[in-house]
Amino acid sequence: MALSDHDTVDGVDEARAAAAAHGIGLLAATEISAVDAGYEDLHVLGYGIDHHDRLLLERLSGARADRELRAERMAGLLVDLGYAIDDSALAVRRAAGKPVGRPTSRPPCSPTPTTPSAWRARAQRRLHVHPAYLIPGAPAYARRTRPTVSEAIGWIHDAGGLAFWAHPFWDIATDREVLDALDRYHAAALDGVECFYVAHDEHQTGLLADRAAQLGLLRSASSDFHGPHHRLFSRFLAYQLHGRTPDLAR
Repeated sequence: MALSDHDTVDGVDEARAAAAAHGIGLLAATEISAVDAGYEDLHVLGYGIDHHDRLLLERLSGARADRELRAERMAGLLVDLGYAIDDSALAVRRAAGKPVGRPTSRPPCSPTPTTPSAWRARAQRRLHVHPAYLIPGAPAYARRTRPTVSEAIGWIHDAGGLAFWAHPFWDIATDREVLDALDRYHAAALDGVECFYVAHDEHQTGLLADRAAQLGLLRSASSDFHGPHHRLFSRFLAYQLHGRTPDLAR
């Protein structure tokens, strides 16, 4: 198995120690958030990296700094739109050196909930903020600018790892766009693609597996496990192979 998180290698040493204690093999890994051809949140997995490589750590630190500046820009836009920003969660993550994502917000003068139903209502309002304000084209959205997918692939190779495009159909909708992107990334020296994924259907899985075989790319699998209580990514080995076979041999 592998442990990866966005633009960081935090947790890899701890995971390796735990895996060794239980007789499990574990690859050092990271997941780099990248941009390409108008897509602003594509994920490039680096497997088998030297997670202590100084240049990689510097590059990941720069990527996290860019994420933080982007979060601050979006927070400012939300304030301009009349929202009050709850910065406490961001402050905790900054202090711990963890990646910072998009800010959370609430309408100004919103009272503190006093009943379970009121708490649920606030949570639902916050969920509505994300698609209304924090996705591409929305009024509080700030574009990601770096790294490109090609740069992310280079970072991973420089650190001795293999670069895989994660969950293509999670981030790009149409068959043609996914295949065109896969061709571009293959030309940029991509090593593999995550064909088998919890949210990929049989058609998507077959399409990726066939094109990967044509291009000589490795074929990986992931349940994208986020914890046992996550609404979607809550089980290991949750993906389906649909009669195809992963290929990790190189």
